[in-house]
Amino acid sequence: MAILEKIEAEIRNALKNKKKERLEALRSVKTALWNAKTEKGANQQLTEDKEIQVLQKQMKQRKESAEVYEQQGRRELAEAERKEAEVIGEFLPEPISDEELTNIIRGIIEETGASSMKDMGKVMGIANRQLAGKAEGKAIADKVKSMLSQE
Repeated sequence: MAILEKIEAEIRNALKNKKKERLEALRSVKTALWNAKTEKGANQQLTEDKEIQVLQKQMKQRKESAEVYEQQGRRELAEAERKEAEVIGEFLPEPISDEELTNIIRGIIEETGASSMKDMGKVMGIANRQLAGKAEGKAIADKVKSMLSQE
């Protein structure tokens, strides 16, 4: 079952169970997925990878908004954003462990023959494709930087 279909089913459940906050989060995610599906140049079918990208972007936006609200002393808004991020997280695949991330990136570095920070772009391109939906871009970049700076 596609992520969009799962979200639509969860919207029905939230409506039945009168869970307003959950319903708002699910509807905003559904809107983001529909926008991605209908944007200019997109084909009419969303791949699971594209759905995951959209969800990750939504999750990142919620986390950043929560941080901003927290800095401004608006704790109730920050908490609402965190709850929405939790709901979005339910539809994302389990993130890989730090050890798995290290092993995958080590393999990519060996495969590409990367030896310094000059090769970071080459490693990042492959790593982002392989780890799409499994790890955040920032975590990947941090790990690649630390591993390439050691070599």
